[in-house]
Amino acid sequence: QRSAVIMVLKYRNVRDSRLFGKNTKQLSGMELYSEADKTIWEEKYMPVSLKKGQKVSLTKGNPGLKNVVVVIGWDINAFDTGGDFDLDAAAFCLTDSGRVSDSNDFVFYGNLVHPSGAVQHMGDNLTGAGEGDDEQIVIDLSRVPAEYDKIVIVVNIYQAVKRKQHFGMIQNAFIRLVDARNNKEMCKYNLTENYSGMTAMIFGEIYRYNGEWKFNAVGNGTTDPGLGELCQRFV
Repeated sequence: QRSAVIMVLKYRNVRDSRLFGKNTKQLSGMELYSEADKTIWEEKYMPVSLKKGQKVSLTKGNPGLKNVVVVIGWDINAFDTGGDFDLDAAAFCLTDSGRVSDSNDFVFYGNLVHPSGAVQHMGDNLTGAGEGDDEQIVIDLSRVPAEYDKIVIVVNIYQAVKRKQHFGMIQNAFIRLVDARNNKEMCKYNLTENYSGMTAMIFGEIYRYNGEWKFNAVGNGTTDPGLGELCQRFV
């Protein structure tokens, strides 16, 4: 019995004869694939969409991965709180103790580059205006010192208490990881829970496990009033 076929738009730059079955038919720019072919296509070309608590390997099946761009974005709800929303992303480099070794392990707008050069913050977005990506952190996996097992990605709202702002006023918050070699999105995690009252967020963590680099979609909100208080969790 022939398998069911589905209609999938084939990108013009995808030309891999090994990927698709010989019985593929073309019709008006569209192509018909079997379910098996569709699965192979998705595994090779589609990014992984994660839910809270899910983990994915970054390096398994992705040989040579070196630079990972951590992209964070959000949209602001139409609330009049008397000030702009200033969300600040940061990366905390942790040893196997689950803590930082010193203050230089906090990479943020006030310390843009880790001493090892492995983690670089690309600058602060002061308002979050506009749709799409807002802040980026670049991680060179090949330069992460052996004593560091985990890089935690966090975001806090600047002067949240004073401005009476919290993550319940934020829409479409996400974190996505991109392979810098080809700008291919490897995985994405959209924060969909109700985070009312939360003034800071542990978005996710990139960690080393059994020789692989993996990503964990954490999505834990906190009531830390500032970046300093959030840092204290890892000291």
